[in-house]
Amino acid sequence: MQELGQWNRACGIGFSGLTTEGSVYYNLQAPDLYREALQRGEAEISAEGALVAATGQHTGRSPRDKFIVRDGSTAPVVWWNANQAMEPEAFERLRADFIAHAAGRDLFVQDLVGGADPAQSLPVRVVTEYAWHSLFIRNLLIRPEVADLDGFLPRMTIIDLPSFRTDPARHGTRSETVIAIDLMRMIVLIGGTAYAGEMKKAVFTALNHLLPERGVMPMHCSANVGPDGKAAVFFGLSGTGKTTLSADPERTLIGDDEHGWGPEGIFNFEGGCYAKCVRLSPEAEPEIYAASTRFGTVLENVVLEPVTRKPDFDDQTRTENTRSAYPLPFIPNASPTGRAGQPRNIVMLAADAFGVMPPIARLTPAQAMYHFLSGYTAKVAGTERGVTEPTPEFSACFGSPFLPRHPSEYGALLKRLIAEHDVACWLVNTGWTGGAYGVGSRMPIKATRALLSAALDGSLDMAEFRTDPWFGFAVPVAVPGVDASILDPRATWADKAAYDRQARKLVGMFIDNFSKFEEHVDGTVLGAAPRTLEAAE
Repeated sequence: MQELGQWNRACGIGFSGLTTEGSVYYNLQAPDLYREALQRGEAEISAEGALVAATGQHTGRSPRDKFIVRDGSTAPVVWWNANQAMEPEAFERLRADFIAHAAGRDLFVQDLVGGADPAQSLPVRVVTEYAWHSLFIRNLLIRPEVADLDGFLPRMTIIDLPSFRTDPARHGTRSETVIAIDLMRMIVLIGGTAYAGEMKKAVFTALNHLLPERGVMPMHCSANVGPDGKAAVFFGLSGTGKTTLSADPERTLIGDDEHGWGPEGIFNFEGGCYAKCVRLSPEAEPEIYAASTRFGTVLENVVLEPVTRKPDFDDQTRTENTRSAYPLPFIPNASPTGRAGQPRNIVMLAADAFGVMPPIARLTPAQAMYHFLSGYTAKVAGTERGVTEPTPEFSACFGSPFLPRHPSEYGALLKRLIAEHDVACWLVNTGWTGGAYGVGSRMPIKATRALLSAALDGSLDMAEFRTDPWFGFAVPVAVPGVDASILDPRATWADKAAYDRQARKLVGMFIDNFSKFEEHVDGTVLGAAPRTLEAAE
């Protein structure tokens, strides 16, 4: 076995339970990982210098193939209604087969950190068989100083072998693909998929398990901080604008996807960004576009124009879920520390394809907990096979696939922190106005940014508000610089009766979805639920 790079000599590949007859490359940086990926035919290079890789049949996460080991420690605390169990014996068979599969291969090792707050951080070793996967995870997690690698000791190990295929009969899996997590030993096994996002989400899942016991809130959110030092948190599911809206040139970016909220304030779990780049343009998103077209960035499933070799961000041949993974410093106004003080504002983003919700609304603490547990957005027609009209998507805490614990634990933590720090809460609709998807139009990004700016700088507090008759939250009547007509969604519809029918339908979906949480919340949260006009009257 040949070992190359820089690492803690007391913590070699054997520390991860692995041996190999091939070479082990420790903590290679971008130039060397480019060389290895290109020589091995794993990727190609764009005209501007980004590394471009395709993930094959898996162009997104495989949540149905994700398992958590159920043992004496995890059985009573994991939310098994939403997490699949794997027995310890099956995990051990799987781990033994992973070790055997890796034995004849070259391996790439990255020693990284999840969590910018040293008091809450998780040292992670990621072992991959692909060089481009090694660069991807190096971009996404926090990179220790080179001098610190000599003493690095991981508390979590991820072994990522896309060429491994599981045997459902032997391993207890659903298919040939697996993401298996042992939360007690902090071991993650990923096989049968080349989608690199599985690695970063495994770290997020682990932190979602560990941090609540310390009173620290893990969050699927982006975050930034203004020149006045006031931080803001943006919750939202994929496609709602978390990355776009937090990359504000007037504010310092903390991170675009995963954060913790602890005694010292908020902190990024990651050291990079994983931005959706379908239809990415320098006009609409100049910072993200610039970061996505430079050396060191990994573009996932992006098609290159055959002659110019430039990325065609409009080409969805492989998937709509094209991604750009780049280090946080590639954004000019990114925070060098990944940390900020206590947040002053929480923004919950929803891409409402039903065209019912206003562009912004102020939430009471009870309403904030209700909408946090609901985790609403909507899929539009055509995004998935069989989706022919707007379809609601409710994902508890805006990230249910990554929650080992029951959502009520995270909801209670959020409620306590909002009260302790007197945080203002907002709901922002980045979806449709003037009608549902197919009739109305997408909410103007200029209006969304103007409303957000007013909320975050405090000027929106001075506005006159009305009470929405369906959802009960407070909606501004007029905001300087924003067309007042857009603030009342019903007024933007030509057919007012059609709006009422759509609103009644959406409210019913909210109520049906929240029924599973009713026994876990108090009366104030139940009272924050939307209601039909008939019930209100």
